[in-house]
Amino acid sequence: MSIQPGTHKLGPESGTLSVNTERTGAAAKAGHNLVIHVTAWEATLAVGEDPAETTLSLDADAKSLRVIDGTGGLQALGDDDKENIQKSINDDVLKGAGIEFRSSSVQADGDGKLTVEGELTLVGKTSPITFDLVIGDDGKLAGSAVVKQTNWKIKPYSALFGALKVVDEVVVSIDASLPSS
Repeated sequence: MSIQPGTHKLGPESGTLSVNTERTGAAAKAGHNLVIHVTAWEATLAVGEDPAETTLSLDADAKSLRVIDGTGGLQALGDDDKENIQKSINDDVLKGAGIEFRSSSVQADGDGKLTVEGELTLVGKTSPITFDLVIGDDGKLAGSAVVKQTNWKIKPYSALFGALKVVDEVVVSIDASLPSS
């Protein structure tokens, strides 16, 4: 699908922005792989008449991350566990700082795939990142980026004296629908 020129706004009403984590370490069996949804975010895809003029920006509220699911572990993940994880993300990992992405280059292949390069700001540190987005004939937009936490000076969460750790690379995914023109 070729994307129509214009400004396309996305947010929780048009799709899901999620973070997927995995666990590692000697006590990994005790922890959970997590699916976390960002519940307050806004993205703007501005498509120019000239594809080289296309830009993408995203702003997300770090305090809006909500644990949706946890797989694995010795016990099922309860509501108290989810609340404690969210508190750790807010207080220790992201420290309530805003999350921002600004593209520096968006290249379209003509078949609905966009290669996006830009700068991601987490906890006040900005680093480059590149990822692909695919836009289907039905206007569905999907893609993911691997975010290596230590590239943003984020120490991956650990517990049990380091025997249980979150893997440094987390996967941030978007699954949304472009607004109808």
